[in-house]
Amino acid sequence: MDVFNKLRNTVTNTLSNTVSNTAHSLSQLSSVLPGNPVTREYEVTAHICSAGPGLLWKVYSGFKKSTKQKAAIFVFEKRLLDQWPDRAVRDNVIETLKKGIVQLTKLRHPQILTVQHPLEESRDSLAFATEPVFASLANILGDVDSLPQSARAVLQDYKLLDLEMKFGIYQLGESLAFLHNDVKMLHRNLNPENIVVNDNGDWKIFGFEFCAMNKSLDDKPSWVNVDYTSTSLGIKPPIHYQAPECIKSTIISPSSDIFSLGILICYLHAPNNPLWNSRNDSSNYVRFLEELKNIITSARNFNLPNSLKDTVKLMLHGDPELRPDAFQIVKVIFIEYFNDIGVKTLIYLDKLFQWDNLQKSQFYKGLPQILKQFPRRAILQKVLPALQKEFVNAPMIPFLLPSILQVMEECTTEEFNERVLPMLKQIIVIEEPPQISLLLLQKMELLLKWCSPDIVKNYILPMMTRALDSKLEQLQEHCLIAIPLIVKIVDSSSMKNSVIPRMKKICLSGKSGHYSLGVRVNCLLCLSKIIENLDSWIVREEILPFLLQIPNTGEPAILVAAIGIFKLILVNSKLGISKDLLATKVLPFLLPLCVEQSFSPKQYELLVALVNDMVTQVTMEHREALQQLQKTRQFHENMSDTLNDMTSPVKSPLDNMISSPTNPLAMFESSSTSSPQVKSPMSQQSRVLSLDDKIRLAKQEEMGQRINTQSTLQPNVTTPVTQQSRPKDLTDTLLANNLNQLNWSTNKTTPVTGTVPNYTSINSSSSFTSPTLNRQQNFMVNQMPQTTPVNWNQQVPNNFGSPKPMQLGTNSNWTSPSMMLPTSSLTSPSSQSQSTLKLSTEEIMDFLK
Repeated sequence: MDVFNKLRNTVTNTLSNTVSNTAHSLSQLSSVLPGNPVTREYEVTAHICSAGPGLLWKVYSGFKKSTKQKAAIFVFEKRLLDQWPDRAVRDNVIETLKKGIVQLTKLRHPQILTVQHPLEESRDSLAFATEPVFASLANILGDVDSLPQSARAVLQDYKLLDLEMKFGIYQLGESLAFLHNDVKMLHRNLNPENIVVNDNGDWKIFGFEFCAMNKSLDDKPSWVNVDYTSTSLGIKPPIHYQAPECIKSTIISPSSDIFSLGILICYLHAPNNPLWNSRNDSSNYVRFLEELKNIITSARNFNLPNSLKDTVKLMLHGDPELRPDAFQIVKVIFIEYFNDIGVKTLIYLDKLFQWDNLQKSQFYKGLPQILKQFPRRAILQKVLPALQKEFVNAPMIPFLLPSILQVMEECTTEEFNERVLPMLKQIIVIEEPPQISLLLLQKMELLLKWCSPDIVKNYILPMMTRALDSKLEQLQEHCLIAIPLIVKIVDSSSMKNSVIPRMKKICLSGKSGHYSLGVRVNCLLCLSKIIENLDSWIVREEILPFLLQIPNTGEPAILVAAIGIFKLILVNSKLGISKDLLATKVLPFLLPLCVEQSFSPKQYELLVALVNDMVTQVTMEHREALQQLQKTRQFHENMSDTLNDMTSPVKSPLDNMISSPTNPLAMFESSSTSSPQVKSPMSQQSRVLSLDDKIRLAKQEEMGQRINTQSTLQPNVTTPVTQQSRPKDLTDTLLANNLNQLNWSTNKTTPVTGTVPNYTSINSSSSFTSPTLNRQQNFMVNQMPQTTPVNWNQQVPNNFGSPKPMQLGTNSNWTSPSMMLPTSSLTSPSSQSQSTLKLSTEEIMDFLK
């Protein structure tokens, strides 16, 4: 009962946990996007970060239901509007957020966040989907108050690398150059809240709620400023990121965004500076600008590197006309700051599609050496995704593949499964150019280190079969070198169906085939390396048959390699090659080689030693088999004799019945004088029975069983019904003679009471005496009256004492002996005397005469 109770509790707990987890997921999803149409296409998994003005947008990781494509779902919950009591302000907040997302959806640039699903509104929320993101820059820099504990744990140990910071600034300059020069748009709210870092580590601009569009129809653009002191604005840009002209409501220009970028650079290098505590306090903005100017001109200078000090000072200048534009920052001013091998490599990877294949190949050749200086996170997030984009250009894959394989050598299991394995799956299936397969085969040990057996079977093994089918000799040889490495991983059926048939084709091609001698020899050497790991049935059914079919083309290298395989099969007990196979298949193949002229003396000795070993093994095993067979025959003969000797001479039930003194069938036995008794052979215990004796005993036993199954013959004490077919009944004649004898004796002498007539002479010639007959005779005599005259001198008929021999059987017409005795009918019915009739000795002797 305890077991059933535990089972019931386990099932109950499992079901309850499943139901609770499902309910929790559904409740989480419904609480995030209650009734929002985005839920029809996207599945939400976890709250990972927040972004946008005031970090009002909650960002959830998820995926698209139809394609399983990863995505980020941005959600604004309308219940957050409760912090603004004025309805007009709440409406303004909604309209401002909608404006920013609508504008974001229209823009397409590598450094601007990509929208996958447009904005959807429901009664409780606003939501849209974008490319996968990691976090906002504000979250990375420590603003995590609005995040759950799980998201805080992820961001707690995340620190920006110097390479990531430099390249991020470069990307922001690229995005501002695109907005200012191509779109003619001002962002006007560039700060960490509106910069999102995606899964690949790219910095992308977000939050276009306060963007300014060009209002001029002329070639010279112009933008209208917004009064940030208005109380109708529910959300406002951080004031310390705003240029002075934006606060003073003067003319704005792209220089305003350059000022914001300069403040951002200072904040990245000194996020804990007390200057940033002013926040949205507009009354202290003038003091903020004065302190900012003092810090820029001082030696502290926000811990900026020397290559940035002058540039940042110029970016934060009070005169907008003196500030550099985005293009100048990226291409000219920051040239020294970006003169870093890591930054230059990332920039080159970012502009990869602008170069031709020759320039790309030269860059990829030196990339493995550069990656040794890269931070691990930058390689996984920046380099590998850039290389993966190049997979569409197949001729370049052999040049970038060494860099990917180098990354594999130091990655962890999680990094491999998440970053490297998807790339390998794309590469392995590519057939052209063949250099791809060649490089992968050369790094087979590294691939097997990380790839699971399923990946090996479904991806690597098909690549190797293609290599064996290829006509490139170098590719075939590297494949044959790699096959022994996978034989323990791939199942036997795959080896039998995919690899061995191709190896057989190579080995049997001969000189006329398109396979070179080196490939055929390497194929046999490969076979010798894997044969110990194959199942014995594969060796017997697949390997040996085609080894015996190798044509003798007079190439000693092929023959010696085959001899080596035969040697391995012979000495390996696991393979279990039989003596019959050796004698009938292998030796007939090897013996003709003993007269081959192309062998060297050393090679010939190897062949002769192998043949001698095989002959020795065949003869030894066959000799042992014959000896064992002889022992088995002797054992069976001894067992038969032992069983016969251990059998005791048990008397059959028929013998016991015949020898019993009360046997009713004794009357059928012949007398000892006429039929001498035959001694049963079973009584001779020490005698070894011959085949004739066994047959005779079996017949006797069968006869005894037949007799035992028949009903026992009993003498019938009642008078049988006389049948016409029976012989004449002489009972009356016998009784009459007896009575005459009694009367004669009575007339001659005085009757002697109690004398019993002696009927021995009647049955003297009979072959048996029935005890039942004796009892009946005594009974009848005792019942006879004393007054009955008995004539003892009456002559007995001649045929009375010589009864006809009886035949034992169902058709025997014999009369019961009781009919031959005096019965009570001979006496007076009224006579009841207990005295018996006694005869004298003379009378008995006269009767016997």
